[in-house]
Amino acid sequence: MGSVDTDSERNQALYLQDQHDQENKDDLASRIWVETKKLWQTAGPAMFSLMAMFSMNIITQSFAGHLGGVELAAISISNTVIVGFNYGLLLGMASALETLCGQAYGAERYHMLGIYMQRSWVVLFLCCFMLLPFYVFATPLLKRLGQADEVAKMAGAVALWLIPLHFSFAFLFPLRTFLQSQQKNQVTAWVSLVSLGINALTSWLFVYELHFGVVGVAIALDISWWALTLGLFVYCSCGRCPSTWTGFSVQAFSGLWEFVKLSVASGVMLCLENWYYRILIIMTGHLKNSTLAVDALSVCMATIGWELMIPLAFFAAAGVRVSNELGAGNSKAAKFATMVSVAQTTITGLVLCVLIMLLKNKIALAFTSDADVIHEVDSLSPLLAISILLNNVQPVLSGVAVGSGSQAKIAYVNLGCYYIIGLPLGFLMGWVFKLGIKGIWCGMILGGTFTQTVTLAIITMKFNWDKEAEKARNRVDKWSKPRPTG
Repeated sequence: MGSVDTDSERNQALYLQDQHDQENKDDLASRIWVETKKLWQTAGPAMFSLMAMFSMNIITQSFAGHLGGVELAAISISNTVIVGFNYGLLLGMASALETLCGQAYGAERYHMLGIYMQRSWVVLFLCCFMLLPFYVFATPLLKRLGQADEVAKMAGAVALWLIPLHFSFAFLFPLRTFLQSQQKNQVTAWVSLVSLGINALTSWLFVYELHFGVVGVAIALDISWWALTLGLFVYCSCGRCPSTWTGFSVQAFSGLWEFVKLSVASGVMLCLENWYYRILIIMTGHLKNSTLAVDALSVCMATIGWELMIPLAFFAAAGVRVSNELGAGNSKAAKFATMVSVAQTTITGLVLCVLIMLLKNKIALAFTSDADVIHEVDSLSPLLAISILLNNVQPVLSGVAVGSGSQAKIAYVNLGCYYIIGLPLGFLMGWVFKLGIKGIWCGMILGGTFTQTVTLAIITMKFNWDKEAEKARNRVDKWSKPRPTG
């Protein structure tokens, strides 16, 4: 009889354990689903708005290309070299706001989001003035970089007309981050769509109806970006963000030096990565038969550019989720958000990696009909696939760093991985071992991107999340003051 009772108790215990395990599995699946919805609430609209902004440049180049080869080269160079350099720096500096706004929102210090945004406007606006020489002296600068006189002269003229675009960045980037920290990305997506339509319409009007030429294309780009900026500002300032926008304040001019230091660290972090891939193209241009190599690499870089909108959206989403949870003191939730976002982008990267390997030379058909370029892109497809996989993981890890306020540490990681390891290894494999473009790219992937991704993964795994939550709380207390009453 005792044996029967023992078996019955054992079966009951096993049943209860199975029930407990099932409940844990159901609970984990539910938590993953809830976190996924929160991530996509930011990532989805961010992806759409980034695609719309990227498409403005495609439309601009398309209209310029119908004007002539010199016009296309001029708008491409001024947009890629002059504007691209400043865009990366200002975007990086504005990412400091992701840390501050996200953590303040999580800590329910809502009124400080508007103050932080105004501080960022002041810092970025002053930075825009400091960067003006790049536009004013664009022609001699481009000549020094080896551009043909005709192209450099026209690109310099276009750069002057793109100065309004340059200043729009100082106001737009903080506005986007301000809304993003509150998970109000939907409005950014809708206004971006309207701005994309304005860009197409004004480009057609200035080029084909008013015959302004390449200058008209530049003006159309200015108008569309300022339409996006003003549209978001009207939304923020006209009662749609009552808790976070309380009007202009003199507090925006306090604590600027601390804000500048965090902004510079953020700017350096992003720029070191942004410039790395531009250097890849410059290095390729010095190879034998460089025209074919550059054409093939340009196709690969364009493919990466389109695909990069996905991980950049998750960069934003991971930054928002981590900063919100750390600001609220929820260290375990911040860690869980990191794990879910990294897992999802890794899976996305693997799917795209396989897709690239299956398509191979068909990718180039969207850009060119030149058989030699198509063949070269086909041979580069394994490197393209690996780059896309790593580029889907690394930005999310950087987003986690931004959410926790660790930009300075990541800037050092980027400097070491990209420029102390990656570039020398790319040079060694490209020229010393005579592997050409494959050697340069492979060296820069292994030495730079792969090493950086592994390093960021190790740093993230070693995070003391409770300590990070404490740092966030101290940062919020230090940088904000209770909203005055009465």
